Amino acid sequence: MSNILESFKLTGKTAVVTGAARGLGQGMALALAEAGANIVAVDILPAEDTVKQVQALGGKAVAVVGNLGDRASIPQVIATAKQTFPALDILVNCAGIIRREDFVKFSEKDWDDVMGINIDAVFFLSQAFCNDVVARGGKGKIINIASMLSFQGGIRVPSYTASKSAVQGLTRLIANELAAKGINCNAIAPGYMATDNTAPLRADEKRSAAILDRIPAGRWGTPDDLKGAVVFLASPASDYVNGYTLAVDGGWLAR
Repeated sequence: MSNILESFKLTGKTAVVTGAARGLGQGMALALAEAGANIVAVDILPAEDTVKQVQALGGKAVAVVGNLGDRASIPQVIATAKQTFPALDILVNCAGIIRREDFVKFSEKDWDDVMGINIDAVFFLSQAFCNDVVARGGKGKIINIASMLSFQGGIRVPSYTASKSAVQGLTRLIANELAAKGINCNAIAPGYMATDNTAPLRADEKRSAAILDRIPAGRWGTPDDLKGAVVFLASPASDYVNGYTLAVDGGWLAR
């Protein structure tokens, strides 16, 4: 009889993680490395710090600079990753941006910039990843990063809300079409996390207090809070989980 903990190991697997230079992306990359995976750290920012931390854990990693807002660069991201690790097993679509403004004042540029990174890049990178996995007859895991605003409307973030709602829907579609070909696609919806994206909220004393009052756990989340969820969804332990969005929110949605 096998030990259940063995099914959470990622030894010999390779994970492509976007937005891996810092914040939640870096935290999830390190979690996957702790479970034994090789890491391809993709970001428009230098991700050498993430590579060094993976190597300090005894793992292998490479940084790939990629502007995911430019669709033409996406095939090159996969091609560059395969130069170091020919078989890609896991894709974590974490890269994301946000713009805040009233709905009636929201600009076309802020709409396009956010949608380009938050949903267009997720679609085209997942497509490239799936084509590669299927072509080699392998199995793959896609983990998309959704949001509380995949479930709710929010305020003053129309493109972010739209993109994260789309992420949840795309996650289900990929699961429907690719499950029979050995690909699992799920999403993680982080709650209110202490990251750069939420810095303006945390700096607003009234807004921060209102948010914390709604979170049963009574605190902002951290990158470490996503470690268990990402390893589970990337590992054989979740082989029969597909098309689901897992909230890691301190109980926010339960209120």
